[in-house]
Parts: sequence; structure tokens; C-alpha cells
Amino acid sequence: MTADRITANLPSRDFDVTEAFYATLGFRRQYRDDGWMILDRNGMSVEFFAHPELDPRESWHSACLRRADIDTLHAEWLAVGIATEGAALPRIGAETLDLGDGAPRMFTLLDPDGSLWRILEDGEGG
Repeated sequence: MTADRITANLPSRDFDVTEAFYATLGFRRQYRDDGWMILDRNGMSVEFFAHPELDPRESWHSACLRRADIDTLHAEWLAVGIATEGAALPRIGAETLDLGDGAPRMFTLLDPDGSLWRILEDGEGG
């Protein structure tokens, strides 16, 4: 029996560009056709739908990734050379953020299509 799960569904203007970007983050193709693509990194799946007319500067799409150790992942993703400043797409937060008041620590990532990822520290294992 397979465990229940939910996966993010995000837009992609160009599957080749999206796949190449996410490959630098350690994701590998699980499925792809003309209208849908699924990428996976160690059981973390994200699905993409074709949206060639998307304006990435106006995208409101987002997803959250929760994990116990965000510092290691942040360092790994910073090391691939993603921009950290300005309005560049893609872009990653240069530092992790501590929002206080019981909110989880986090960092952000914007992909080439303007989708916002919030990578949240999950200290309770789920």
C-alpha cells in the first residue's frame, strides 16, 4: 500500500527550461508528455503543467517544501549559483529567515516561471 501524499502543481512556460533548472536542484524526471511533467527528488515530487503564455513577473503560483534540515538544503542550492539579489528569475533567498512568534524558519526560491517556493523548517516531523 502506498502512503497518502499531495504534490504541488506549478506552471511551466517551457518544459526543457524547467527540467534543466530543477535538475540543478537534484530533481529528476519521472514523467513527461506535451502537457504534463513530474519531477522527483528523493520522494519529493512536483508536477508541472504547460503554460506557455505565463508572465513570470505576474505569477501567483506557489508551493511549500517542509523538512527538518533546511540549512543543508539551502547551502546546497546556493552552491549551484542561483542569483540571490535583485529581480532575477530564478532567485533564492541569500539567508534563512527566522520569523519568530512560533513561525518556522524558512528560505524562499523563485523558479524561472516566477513560482514561489517556501522551504520551511519542520521541527515536528510532519
